[in-house]
Amino acid sequence: MGWLFLKVLFVGVTFLGCFYPLVDFCCSGDARGQKPNFVIILADDMGWGDLGANWAETKDTANLDEMAAEGMRFVDFHAAASTCSPSRASLLTGRLGLRNGVTHNFAVTSVGGLPLNETTLAEVLRQAGYVTGMIGKWHLGHHGSYHPNFRGFDYYFGIPYSHDMGCTDTPGYNHPPCPACPRGDGDGPSSHGNECCLWFLHRTHERDCYTDVALPMYENLNIVEQPVNLSGLAQKYAEKATQFIQHASASGRPFLLYVALAHMHVPLSGTRLSADRRGRRPYGAALREMDRLVGQIKDKVDRTARENTFLWFTGDNGPWAQKCELAGSVGPFTGSWQTHQGGSAAKQTTWEGGHRVPALAYWPGTVPINVTSTALLSVLDIFPTVVALAGASLPQDRHFDGLDASSVLFGWSQTGHRVLFHPNSGAAGEYGALQTVRLEQHKAFYVTGGAKACDGKVGPPRLHEPPLIFNLEEDVAEAEPLEEGSAEYERVLPEVRQVLADVLVDIAGDKTSRADYTRDPSVTPCCDPHRKACRCHTT
Repeated sequence: MGWLFLKVLFVGVTFLGCFYPLVDFCCSGDARGQKPNFVIILADDMGWGDLGANWAETKDTANLDEMAAEGMRFVDFHAAASTCSPSRASLLTGRLGLRNGVTHNFAVTSVGGLPLNETTLAEVLRQAGYVTGMIGKWHLGHHGSYHPNFRGFDYYFGIPYSHDMGCTDTPGYNHPPCPACPRGDGDGPSSHGNECCLWFLHRTHERDCYTDVALPMYENLNIVEQPVNLSGLAQKYAEKATQFIQHASASGRPFLLYVALAHMHVPLSGTRLSADRRGRRPYGAALREMDRLVGQIKDKVDRTARENTFLWFTGDNGPWAQKCELAGSVGPFTGSWQTHQGGSAAKQTTWEGGHRVPALAYWPGTVPINVTSTALLSVLDIFPTVVALAGASLPQDRHFDGLDASSVLFGWSQTGHRVLFHPNSGAAGEYGALQTVRLEQHKAFYVTGGAKACDGKVGPPRLHEPPLIFNLEEDVAEAEPLEEGSAEYERVLPEVRQVLADVLVDIAGDKTSRADYTRDPSVTPCCDPHRKACRCHTT
């Protein structure tokens, strides 16, 4: 690990006229054209219906809609979990949280992260000769060896966790600015009323409380801006992503670029509440900003490595319930059975609105154009698919929940998973528990409730034994479960029980990990650990 630390710690070489961190872009023995490049773009809290190609009422995603017309759109594609850290861990490992150990979100003060014995996609591809970069939100541990530079990424630029987990001076919609530091006794800043303190200041508005330490921006191991200016974040991400593509394309080495966007997570940067009674304009403006960012990345790919680059766009989970006031409907997954039972069709739940996400694949000359795939696929499939396309090998000492979806991408098949498992991501039940089972067109729930609905209420936990079962082919909104005792219910129930029992036996015999969720205020990111206020700007 020492050589990697030196590699990412020192910055300041000039590459193609740009001040760029020291990343090994030197040519390797392999010609770049022998292996494809990969660009994976992950939206944050984006609803299935936020993509215009999925939902005609959405008019704010022109670039993504164009990508859908020029590639493949997946309409039955699912996040591996319904909240941030577990979903991202599954993307990078191809494994559910019960295997990789990440079952809920990490905090500002988290000591640990994605367990170090888990192998990431970046580590596999770097071993295969790729130069690897990540732009955006990490949220898999920022302290010590959990930092992206020690998890396979040669280059990193982004924020260590969600952008509502620290104060900023440009908070955007629905988020407060940095609070004033306490004064008196000579122990607080005397001239900067908005400086954000390292001691614990809690917000008074109704939301989960985090420490009000300023949100940091990292470039490799260094904090280069604190607090982050959210109004310029999208453009910075676009610039860093396009620079990486340019440098890597010119280097003679294949590359992996993972871009984890801040959109559409609240606060919505650079937007203000509009006079529109339905409150759609701030959300639409944020969608358009995200769409432009993705368009810039796609344009750069098209200009530099069009025929040899696979671009995969998807989301980490469905939207937070509080976005109901901003966006209205998020497609067909609202007004359903769970809403009437005191639940929520939003993030953290295992209803379709919590994990069915938009997904697009774009690779000119390889992925067929203007194709809609109904294959049942998952974020879990990104790891094994990319590894296979890169000609690399999966780690042999563990089991994977994802599958190689190459045949679907190439248009040879519409067959994806027969079975998917949706873990609890913060609603009722135990973190990570596989309490919802997708079996072909049927979906069974053993636990519902316990999540915050659009009106702020938390639905009561409900245990279902026997489980609720829906036929999504006939009822995608999950409005009416099958009647217990019906022929269809009795036929499906034993199969559901069997596949769930089988996967739990498989997990019990697998090489599994356990994440460290302990907290310590001393690991809170600060650009100057010797000061009580974290405020630095070097970018």
